[in-house]
Amino acid sequence: MGGSLAGLLAAHVLAGHADRVTIVERDRLPDGTGPRPGVPQARHPHVLLEGGQVALESLLPGVVAELRAAGAPRVGMPSDLVQQQEGRWFRRLPATTHIYTGSRAQLEELVRRRVLANPSIGVAERTEAVGLHGDARRVRGVLVRERSGDARGTRQVLEADLVVDASGAGTKAPQWLTAVGAEAPHEETIETGLAYSSRVYRGRDGVLDGDTRGYYVYPGPTQVYAGGALPLEDGTHLVVVSGLRGDEPPTEGDEFVTYVRKRLPHPLLHRWMEEAEPLTAAFAFRRTANVRRRYDLPGRRPAGFLATGDALCTFNPIYGQGMAVAAMSAVVLRDALADPRRPATTRRVQKALLAASRQAWDISAGSDRSMPGAVGNALATGPADRVANRYLRRVMERYPTDPVVGAAFRSVLGLRAPVTSLFAPSVVRAVLLGRPAPAPAEPPTAPEVPGG
Repeated sequence: MGGSLAGLLAAHVLAGHADRVTIVERDRLPDGTGPRPGVPQARHPHVLLEGGQVALESLLPGVVAELRAAGAPRVGMPSDLVQQQEGRWFRRLPATTHIYTGSRAQLEELVRRRVLANPSIGVAERTEAVGLHGDARRVRGVLVRERSGDARGTRQVLEADLVVDASGAGTKAPQWLTAVGAEAPHEETIETGLAYSSRVYRGRDGVLDGDTRGYYVYPGPTQVYAGGALPLEDGTHLVVVSGLRGDEPPTEGDEFVTYVRKRLPHPLLHRWMEEAEPLTAAFAFRRTANVRRRYDLPGRRPAGFLATGDALCTFNPIYGQGMAVAAMSAVVLRDALADPRRPATTRRVQKALLAASRQAWDISAGSDRSMPGAVGNALATGPADRVANRYLRRVMERYPTDPVVGAAFRSVLGLRAPVTSLFAPSVVRAVLLGRPAPAPAEPPTAPEVPGG
């Protein structure tokens, strides 16, 4: 259920174990790379973190090279960006990780073309899932109906040995499980009230300023506004600005520019926008809560049903984790189904899928807990968390300017290395014994030269 990245990649994996895989997609799939109505965040920034690149390449060899050949910008961190957080500018040290900042639609189109080339995979377009077929012991399919114009067709049963919910953050599966006599999962939530607006601009020569590919001001407890400009595949830049509830960024053109000027702590982005050409209207996005559905916990749940992607775990989009976790979850699904040592029971595979999203959840939810006005039932922390958080605060103080701490922390944020790598001896020494290196007094205009 769902034809976005999580659904496409799950279908790709399942095609190796089934005679037929059907993707139920409520939209008509685009021929090219345009945004789809069913992807409400499609017009906003997306990044493919390094952990997602590795996972995607494992599933579809050569796809990352295709992405780069299609023009997706590959941005080195921290060398290619001017970044600020809580009043401190980042040193533009040599890159230790890279992200792709092209549009989500571009990546989705490449993946869709590769996946749907498999004749075992079909798509029921303009068709929406409206319920589960089965009972509390086993799901045996889904109830679907065609969407044609304003009319909605009659319900039909699409039988299946396995149903995978990849329908996104707006999933209705918890209610559908209740309707067949099963239990809905417990939901953990943390919500900061973050809201953002995005608009495409064209600057000079596809760059912001010489060797600078993008700007980004990150939010934090003492400076809650964020914003930046990231390059797209066509030489334009996607400008985004965010605030918290009660002071959400506007979408009207002049007000959007004024909000950037007044809310961000430095005029750098506003100056560039004043000279750049706006190409689109500004679009708003407001659903940014972290939500984790605990299908892994004991409960009366049927065999033959799995959840993945945002239908399982939704993150605050500002951390850019969703596409990477979709690919990493598909790798976990592949490995769990191929494991000859243990049977691929519904509960074991579902626990593995949740584990694939755990680090991203810890980063996103952990950061949002410290934001003013955060609400939700997952805010509480234990004594061990408080000790770890004190250490992580020292990491955060050092990573913008310390090459050792910065490289380790970026690998964790990029979902390429586990959190335990922050406790490597060299990192611990820098965190506990070293002082934070001085930050640049002004936005650094060029990358630092190694040994310079």
